[in-house]
Amino acid sequence: MIPLLEVQNLSHSFEYNLFSDINFILNSKESISIVGVSGSGKSTLLHICATLLRPDSGEVKLFGKDLYKQKNRDILKMRREDIGIIFQSHYLFKGFDAFENIELATLLNGTEIDNELMEKLGIANVLKQKIGELSGGQQQRVSIARVLSKKPKIIFADEPTGNLDSKTASEVMNILFEYIEQNDAALLLVTHDNDLANKTTIKCNL
Repeated sequence: MIPLLEVQNLSHSFEYNLFSDINFILNSKESISIVGVSGSGKSTLLHICATLLRPDSGEVKLFGKDLYKQKNRDILKMRREDIGIIFQSHYLFKGFDAFENIELATLLNGTEIDNELMEKLGIANVLKQKIGELSGGQQQRVSIARVLSKKPKIIFADEPTGNLDSKTASEVMNILFEYIEQNDAALLLVTHDNDLANKTTIKCNL
């Protein structure tokens, strides 16, 4: 079985060395958490794996393909169709309502909005509200709904529950874990929450 994500000897630095010789494999139905102190490079590592940043050295294979040897159009296609990224900032379209933000992802990928998912995320009753009218926690859940509605093969999540209370955060993470189990997908998670990190298949400390 070809891993969904394979990282080999990955190193990166900015003004100083962030990390070096990082290696891991992520298979379907698995989750990896990246933990570490602020400034250790957690988000940078996630961005490299998620097609957003070329590493200084090392190799990233997505779906068996050497990621940074692919043509830009192929990387963009992979980003649009096969991966989902949940950022700390929501990057929602402010002029749209919640439903339109989610619908846009389904139109681009030929999928359908899952009403049951909207109920589980607790946003079914706010779908017609403009993004600016929603709380930070509601915006985060809309962002997560938009990603899951794409039906990605890998989810890259950077502190996906940072704006949520502990109860809602636990519910949201259970939805993400349920998604990867039911869809033969995988999850790469950046978190400061050790309790949450311990629920993943593999824990990676930076």
